[in-house]
Amino acid sequence: MKTLLVTGGAGFIGGNFVLQAVADGLTVVNLDKLTYAGNLDTLKSLEGNPRHVFVRGDFGDRALVSRLLAEHEPDAILNFAAESHVDRSIDGPAAFVETNVVGTLALLECARDWWKTLDGAARERFRFLHVSTDEVYGSLGATGKFTEDTPYAPNSLYSASKAASDHLVRAFHHTYGLPVLTTNCSNNYGPYQFPEKLIPLIIQRALAGETLPVYGDGRNVRDWLYVLDHCAAIRRVLEAGRVGETYNVGGDAERENLHVVKTICVLLDERRPLPDGRRRESLIEFVKDRPGHDRRYAIDASKLKRELGWKPSVDFETGIARTVDWYLDNQPWVKRVLDGSYRMERLGQG
Repeated sequence: MKTLLVTGGAGFIGGNFVLQAVADGLTVVNLDKLTYAGNLDTLKSLEGNPRHVFVRGDFGDRALVSRLLAEHEPDAILNFAAESHVDRSIDGPAAFVETNVVGTLALLECARDWWKTLDGAARERFRFLHVSTDEVYGSLGATGKFTEDTPYAPNSLYSASKAASDHLVRAFHHTYGLPVLTTNCSNNYGPYQFPEKLIPLIIQRALAGETLPVYGDGRNVRDWLYVLDHCAAIRRVLEAGRVGETYNVGGDAERENLHVVKTICVLLDERRPLPDGRRRESLIEFVKDRPGHDRRYAIDASKLKRELGWKPSVDFETGIARTVDWYLDNQPWVKRVLDGSYRMERLGQG
């Protein structure tokens, strides 16, 4: 595949994917609405690169998407665009339904109509890859992992909207024959993540010597996936995944939230000690839990490993150190994204 239409390619995962794809010689048409979490600074290194075409717009705009498909004739559409923060979905679920459900439906209709016009090799080659989350499966107990056959049981407004979009993708394949692929990933972390999410939020607050809010008892477990490993998995699924199939992508790195926060504290104490000599762990403050907070997620990615030969290359200890170092080295990027609309305050208290 030589040309890709990527939606949400100025966001966290999408931006990392675009940077990686262009570096590998692919042409990317990057459609992004540039909401608060979309940031062209992430793509600054691609300025003037003819293999990166940025278009500011809504992936739910049928006329715009249809024009881009006709003009650039991509071999695949990759849908990263989404409202993705659980806390924000508690405060305003309508935006999540509008973007994640209605927007995805519009994109699927455009993809279906475009695919039907293709002939021969172009028709056989075309793919629609939908990027989703493990949160659609609900919450686990102390044991077990999510597989591709785990029944959907979303608990948050965010995960419910993503589950709906996943079902739409599957239905377009079974109803119209659209050649789709779906990936459901665990919690991503790494460069260019907007600082409302746990890891960049804790890094920024700890760097400033501010209190570090930990929800509930801090024992909620997530499987952490380094974002560049996730991008490599998506590329592999796009290249060789079986049409109509779902592939779970996990980092084999289950960690309690409290452990993650304490790890960041230690790394920052080593790299940037506080002027008064305090250990940053003393800044941890347990706060009222998020409404409906899922207790544990864990991904079984054995299907992806077995069928396509992918496995994570970055362990959590290496990845979190790289992530802390990236934020330390890129504070101007952070300060520009914190433009006043979000000041690292708590959202989603219900």
